[in-house]
Amino acid sequence: MAAVVWLEEVGKDDVSVVGGKGASLGEMINVGAPVPGGFAVTAQAYRDFINRSGIADDIFEALKVDVNDSAALNGAAERAKRLVLEAKVPEDIEKDIKSRYREMCKREGKEVFVAVRSSATAEDLPDASFAGQQETFLNMMGEDQVFEAVRKCWASLYGARAIFYRVDRGFEHEKVNISVTVQKMVNSEKSGVMFSSHPSTGEPEVIIEAAWGLGESVVSGSVSPDNYVVDRTNKKIQNKFVASKEIMIFRDEKTGETVTENTPPDLREKLVLSDEEILELADQADALERHYGIPQDIEWAYEKGKMYILQSRPITTISKGGKDEEEKAMGSGKVVLTGLAASPGVATGEVKIVTGSGDLDKIKEGDILVTVMTEPDMVPAMKRAGAIVTDEGGLTCHAAIVSRELGFPAVVGTKQGTKVLSDGMMITVDGGKGKVYEGRLKRAKSAESAGPAVSFAYKPITATEIKVNVSMPEAAEQAAATLADGVGLLRIEHMILGLGKTPRYYINAGREEEYIDELVGGVRAVAEAFYPKPVWVRTLDAPTDEFRGMEGGEDEPHEHNPMLGWRGIRRDLTDTDHFRLEMKAFKKLHEMGLTNVGIMLPLVQHVSEFRKAKALMVEAGLNLEDIDVGIMVETPGAALTIEDFIEDGIDFISFGTNDLTQYTLAVDRNNENVAELYSELHPAVLTLIEYVIERCNQAGVKTSICGQAGSYPEMAKRLVEIGITSISANIDAVATVRETVARAEKIIMLRALREE
Repeated sequence: MAAVVWLEEVGKDDVSVVGGKGASLGEMINVGAPVPGGFAVTAQAYRDFINRSGIADDIFEALKVDVNDSAALNGAAERAKRLVLEAKVPEDIEKDIKSRYREMCKREGKEVFVAVRSSATAEDLPDASFAGQQETFLNMMGEDQVFEAVRKCWASLYGARAIFYRVDRGFEHEKVNISVTVQKMVNSEKSGVMFSSHPSTGEPEVIIEAAWGLGESVVSGSVSPDNYVVDRTNKKIQNKFVASKEIMIFRDEKTGETVTENTPPDLREKLVLSDEEILELADQADALERHYGIPQDIEWAYEKGKMYILQSRPITTISKGGKDEEEKAMGSGKVVLTGLAASPGVATGEVKIVTGSGDLDKIKEGDILVTVMTEPDMVPAMKRAGAIVTDEGGLTCHAAIVSRELGFPAVVGTKQGTKVLSDGMMITVDGGKGKVYEGRLKRAKSAESAGPAVSFAYKPITATEIKVNVSMPEAAEQAAATLADGVGLLRIEHMILGLGKTPRYYINAGREEEYIDELVGGVRAVAEAFYPKPVWVRTLDAPTDEFRGMEGGEDEPHEHNPMLGWRGIRRDLTDTDHFRLEMKAFKKLHEMGLTNVGIMLPLVQHVSEFRKAKALMVEAGLNLEDIDVGIMVETPGAALTIEDFIEDGIDFISFGTNDLTQYTLAVDRNNENVAELYSELHPAVLTLIEYVIERCNQAGVKTSICGQAGSYPEMAKRLVEIGITSISANIDAVATVRETVARAEKIIMLRALREE
């Protein structure tokens, strides 16, 4: 086989020659799919290069490390990549690559921009997907630039993430080669991805995601795309969701470089695809699935009105449980309410209106809990519910957080749920769309079996640690299954609120040890599930109105604005009886050997509070040399005086962006009337975050984020660029955030290499 072949010369049986990507492109060209032309540098050319240059043995020797040791893994990756990038490529191989590019330009009648994409020979197999683990270089022009991009693709075969995945899946490094495809670049006006069948259930629905510009914005998760659903059986569009597409990626016509800019206002809320284009894409998806005989994950683009297919690979995430594993509302039927899509999933059940704690007993397994706004003392009833609907609240309200963690649907901020709905009504809640339907929709899943449907194919290696937020010990196993690097936030107040009695009740009744044991048991379940990974436990942060309705809460003060009142560290430092009980619980946990447990103090606004808290810890018998103690940065006061905390010996900080945003912008985060003003990406919030991270990095203090914003891909990407140590996301968002971080880190490294 020649070192370089035209794509039309290969097909699906040539994976060993041109990898999964190249074989798929060649196959599609030969069956008439609208695929841009190009060529492939064969896997044999790569193997010939490392053998003839004498680096093969050195590469494979360098890879003999424990991949679970991050330092060793990253060191091996750097050594192997350096060997590839510094070795001399045989003259005949270099000549073949450059001459084929020149011939490609002759075909087009001009020098062309190309996409240079890696294609590993074990990539995109039916039961494993290595897609995205090797590099892609867009808008390359000129034979020298194309050749260098090919070399970098070869080197990317030895990225840390790729090394780990091969070992984890049992692929021998020596038997995995890499081909590189060089394809005419489509300068798309609109692009995206589509699944020929539902990626979770395998149902015959074409799911299309679309955005303006190049498809990198959709693939990377940096933009929220439009979403369209087409029923393949009747060729009808079932649903169209228009997203607010804040950014777009495109090729700058003057420089030829790939750039990212804000989407023009007239395009942000505009449908990307016409009905004709949606159906044209659906037909192509159907044709490709029929040809390959297996559901496909397809990248597409439109340039000057013409559709192009850029890639097609098998979908590897379809549940073996079939269509009953997870179902999706069709969008048909009468919509009786709309609100904020707070927690994904679809559930059908009987409405139970809850107006206070006296109504909680009427919630049975699978009922739909409908209330003005959930309170923490409702958690036991929420655990029995199949879905939640509230009148008030935003995406960071109590109902939203608990629902996402427990894995059932929630629609919040409907404004009139308790008025429109009534006890006994049968409804279907679609938490992914923010809609409530009358009755039981066709193919809607019953609430009794609703639950988390999160799957994790693999764990990309990232320098930025990806942690997980946990509210309740019951979620420990599910949280650990995300393969997170630890727990960035374990909320202690949710354990307390689940007891139904306030800490003061236990203290007054002389039952302190019973209370301590409750805390120890809850934290222990999470700490053991993650040991030896760190688990940062936030001390009590419950506003007075949350305790008032509980047994023992009769003397809780009435405050005009509890969110700005007696909560967090300010309660701990005045109700020191309770704080001492918390510290005794931490001491017991460390004596049990759970030294991975750290203490995180909430709502701190002055370093004097940190000092007083540490003094109480020492009084309780804690050795501060053996336990990490940090603060939540939730107030501008803490952010702007972070140097004082660093000087006082802080071990870590974690941004609570939910509160930091509302206190910086003067926006109640649970008020749906001003929800559009609440943005963690506001320049003022980002400036505070950047200020803190820069100073903590200089002092060697660990930084993290545990607010809702950490689960947003666009925020995660920005935090990586700023230099945060770790990101703690909600359970359902860990996989997405990890992918976003991995991509962001690669982009940063690539920019650094280009600047050298």
